[in-house]
Amino acid sequence: MAGEHIVSLLGGKGKVVELEGIAGTSAARDRGQGFNDAIAGTEIEVVAKQVADFDRTQGLTVMENILQAQPEIDAVFAHNDEMALGAQKAIEASGREIIIVGFDATDDAVAAVKEGKMSATVAQQPSLIGELGVETAKKILDGESVEDFVPVDLQLVTE
Repeated sequence: MAGEHIVSLLGGKGKVVELEGIAGTSAARDRGQGFNDAIAGTEIEVVAKQVADFDRTQGLTVMENILQAQPEIDAVFAHNDEMALGAQKAIEASGREIIIVGFDATDDAVAAVKEGKMSATVAQQPSLIGELGVETAKKILDGESVEDFVPVDLQLVTE
């Protein structure tokens, strides 16, 4: 969803940075895979990909370094909002205009989207996750078979 949003905003071409979460975690792996699948087949180039451990301070530091090394950046995708918010501070301090998309729809990120400091954040739906979890548990208790993976729809917060 984040990748599709960036593809749309950039018209399918541009230079992008990916800030990764803690290596080996399912969130980092799945969010990174989804992003890279979305930009595959476009003219979007990932010019930097670096771990920032889902941490705002590391997102700031990593983005400061990337901004010095990369003269052309059109967008940043961060595997979570904490890293996105850190990157946003670095970008703001640099005076550059760069699209930023995060993940988790934290209060700070939603506020940043409303203020125009971030383009978007991806929201999980905890109540729906809970509802599907209970339904799945009931099916198991009733002896029914269930899928190994139960996807839950996400929402893109853009305003």
